[in-house]
Amino acid sequence: MTIDQARITAALSRRNFVTGVLGVAVAAAGTLALAGCVQPKPPVVPSAGPDVKPVVQITVVDNEYHPAEVTIRPGDAVEWIFQGHSADHDVVADDRSFVSELMREGSYVHVFEKAGTFGYDCSIHPEMRGTITVS
Repeated sequence: MTIDQARITAALSRRNFVTGVLGVAVAAAGTLALAGCVQPKPPVVPSAGPDVKPVVQITVVDNEYHPAEVTIRPGDAVEWIFQGHSADHDVVADDRSFVSELMREGSYVHVFEKAGTFGYDCSIHPEMRGTITVS
């Protein structure tokens, strides 16, 4: 091997090493960045008991809540009714005070004890938004 061939081989070896190290570093950084984007679903807050009678029913259908905005009084209960979807949905309060299970059919009831405005969405479909105003 000539001196020029040896220099070329050494340069290629260094470049391959540096490229490999950079590739591993970029992959590790990407994995860490993605891990930070994943937010675990908050724990489910159990539905109110069967003896609780809701004053309002909200239908969860076609990736929407109907009605999306509701006003109730303190102590009133709201029931979300999930109707035959091809995808799971839930209701998750912005402040995590109520959190249903993911479901396609069934219902979830929550009693609102305190006055305030409670925004919520679907953890899988954040474009699904609703608001409960308690006054």
